[in-house]
Amino acid sequence: MLQTYTRYSSIALVKEIESPENPGGLEKRVALVPNDVGLLVQAGIQVYVEVGAGEGVGFSDEEYIKNNAIMQTAEQIYKDKALIIKFKGPALSSIEQMDEGCTLFCMAHFHSYPDRAKLLQDRRINVIAMEEICESPKQDSDQRILGRVAMNEALTPFFKDNSIGGLRVRVIGWSERLRGAINRCGNRSPRSLQIIQPSLSFDELDAKGENALYFYDGQSFKDPKGILNKLRSLKTHVFDISQFESSQGQGAIASYKESHPPAPFGMRRIQCLHETGQAGARYGIDLLNENKPSVDKENIKAVILGYGNVGQGALDELHQQGIKNIHVLGRAQTTKSRIDYWLKDADIVVNGAEQSSELRGKNFLISNQHIKDLIPEHSVVIDLVGGSPTNRSPVEAVIGCSFLTEPYFVQEGVLVSSLWGWPMMGMMRETAIRYSSQIVEVLIGQEKLIEGLEQLKPGVQRALVCGPFSNK
Repeated sequence: MLQTYTRYSSIALVKEIESPENPGGLEKRVALVPNDVGLLVQAGIQVYVEVGAGEGVGFSDEEYIKNNAIMQTAEQIYKDKALIIKFKGPALSSIEQMDEGCTLFCMAHFHSYPDRAKLLQDRRINVIAMEEICESPKQDSDQRILGRVAMNEALTPFFKDNSIGGLRVRVIGWSERLRGAINRCGNRSPRSLQIIQPSLSFDELDAKGENALYFYDGQSFKDPKGILNKLRSLKTHVFDISQFESSQGQGAIASYKESHPPAPFGMRRIQCLHETGQAGARYGIDLLNENKPSVDKENIKAVILGYGNVGQGALDELHQQGIKNIHVLGRAQTTKSRIDYWLKDADIVVNGAEQSSELRGKNFLISNQHIKDLIPEHSVVIDLVGGSPTNRSPVEAVIGCSFLTEPYFVQEGVLVSSLWGWPMMGMMRETAIRYSSQIVEVLIGQEKLIEGLEQLKPGVQRALVCGPFSNK
């Protein structure tokens, strides 16, 4: 039966096999885990599961059967199905098995694989790209808002006297409470922004005096070495987010919400962006240790481009690894006239900076010339953004993403990796569980994707990258 614009009464959960972005079939994650299949069945949906779909991440067919799934073979799974769910984009041969007018729900990366996109269009397959579904409206936690308003308060004097461009900001430690502060500071374009270890001694601090600001959280940083009073004695600015929270936090959060109505769209609804940053940075450090064993881990020069969700994951990981100083670059630091300073002699560079579609392929933040002239041999460049020949990364050396079959390549002696699906690096089962819960929320939660194409909410509507098609 061909799909019409009605509620999806059945779902086909498909096993991951070799496909354009899954060479060798090394991506083993399943889009729905057994317990979540059970939730869908309880909601009145028939769920067909391909035999062996979850085995790659430790979920047996018996577990799916216990949750009332109907098991089918690879030859059966696509027949007469209204909604097909898988994790990565499909193999070309699988598309031929899909009914005209059905809906494919997956990480589609539609513009990165134009031949596959054309085949899906020609076959009149509706495609909803998981990676394009966004919160609608944007949702901000009070803790993130607190970080923003606290950093804004800390920076206000420097805006008033027009000295923000010369300000060196040092954030002591990393936490969810400090995350919003780091994001806000990056948006305000100080001279520099670094995240430093709480264990640093006063003599190890590189920024002191009136053009320096140390931002910290008194809940977690107890200043065991007494650096704050020494900094104050040199007229260095210090700011405690915990103290700000006690004195005016709730009022500042309420005022922010009142003056900042939620944006129409927020972050991705189905994502492991923080884990992507963590996995990429972790792999980068492993590569560095293998290829540059003489480097002093604590004194590694680490540079992160971008401070969004992916960049923050990398920042979290590098901070946990004990790196003393992590340079975080925003737009001001990544301009052609300034980025050379930060890339010179870097041991590890992590790119988490997204660019608009019109800049992709035209504006390379990390150029081949940078790799040749500034980044030393055996250093590592980790690209967390990725791309393809038709949708280029901000790292010029990255023509297309690398895969588990060959995770990195060497250019001018520098190791470059831009893996498609970073959480596959040691986080397959955990991220499969997380993705699955998010997919179920989109299906039967607030977005109610299960109600069909005519009922798509704004955050899902924008993710309909192919279609709508029906048998009408």
